[in-house]
Amino acid sequence: MKIIYVLLDGVGDLPHPDLNGKTPLDFAHTPNLDKMTKNGAMGEVISVGKGIAPESDIAVFNMLGYKFQHAEYAGRGVIEAIGTGIDFKDGDLALRGNFATLDDSGIIVDRRAGRKIEKEDALAISKEIESKVKFSEPGVSVVVAPTIGHRVVVRIRCEGKSLSSEITNTDPAYARVDGMGIAKAVGDYFKIERCLPLKDIPNAALTATLVNEFTEQSLKIMKESATNQKRKQDGKKLLNSILLRDAGNHYPKVVPINDLYSMRFSCIVDMPVEIGIAEILKMKTFNAGGLTDYEEKAQVAARAMETENAIYVHLKGPDEFGHDGDAIGKMKNIEEIDRRFFGTILDNIDTGKVAVVVSADHSTPCINKGHSDDPVPVLVSGDSVKKDGSVRYTEMNAKIGSIGLLEGAQVLKTAIQLIK
Repeated sequence: MKIIYVLLDGVGDLPHPDLNGKTPLDFAHTPNLDKMTKNGAMGEVISVGKGIAPESDIAVFNMLGYKFQHAEYAGRGVIEAIGTGIDFKDGDLALRGNFATLDDSGIIVDRRAGRKIEKEDALAISKEIESKVKFSEPGVSVVVAPTIGHRVVVRIRCEGKSLSSEITNTDPAYARVDGMGIAKAVGDYFKIERCLPLKDIPNAALTATLVNEFTEQSLKIMKESATNQKRKQDGKKLLNSILLRDAGNHYPKVVPINDLYSMRFSCIVDMPVEIGIAEILKMKTFNAGGLTDYEEKAQVAARAMETENAIYVHLKGPDEFGHDGDAIGKMKNIEEIDRRFFGTILDNIDTGKVAVVVSADHSTPCINKGHSDDPVPVLVSGDSVKKDGSVRYTEMNAKIGSIGLLEGAQVLKTAIQLIK
């Protein structure tokens, strides 16, 4: 038996007034997911832990079977630095950043600066910051690496000193708790927060000082940037701040995924955080077009079953609509994924030989505009799976499915048992 393991980023949701009190999954027309659901069993998953609204990095690790002790986790900054391919070594500080838009009083009016950011603008401003920021500590350098849309990775290096990850975020929407990024409630009057040391340990105070120097100087550099002057003339949102979170200072050490499951595990991933996870877990990656090339991703996943016995596919779409509070857009995106991805999957596999597991890394309810700790549905579908009478891939069906409630790190092992 072979497995196609699909994570629909942020697909879980809560009832929404724009959808007559239904969730996007429940409201959507999903004939292909429905067909797969009738050929399988459902359950619920809490990806990281009760009460934890996780970020995607730690959630994906858990959904792939890796449950970290808090102190062991390297942090999303490191994962994205690895996924971006920038030079990173133990003792460096890596942070995930968002280009954001502030108003004249310093209020964050858009945490993603419009989300759709021209690559040349992001690169130009990043290079300006790199060349102009001057730190008080000798031997300190910075790399500012924009990735996709509003996303950016910042790496700070201090020659001769190991920087500390035990610092707070400057991004007010996320807290750093025991090494993990945890989503906070999104408000209307957030400002950039000052970075503070979390512990009285060597170089934590120095590290916080360097982060604050970076933030203070980059704000001034971005305000005066010719790139932003032009964006203002063109009526575009300004890239006038970088919100930083999820500090890390060491390369993660984990058991490779093929050793963990004694399988040939591969993946189709697009975002720097997922690319970083794939590299860390030593997963073979397949190229399969851009973020929304759903047919190509499905075809590549189906063909991979000729040489691999498991492939993890991460589809980003639903999460962004959740963050934007767009329940109708999220519902339509789910319908598009059902038609173009799952429809193509079913056209290209033999369900007697290939099982499909469908879940999510976390919920991103549209009414919250952020990640939550709500359980996500999990479906294990295939001819060999004992059917439990589930008929639709929805949060409600998941609650009464025979699989019950799982932790994220249990999903794949449970699925393999059900398939066997």
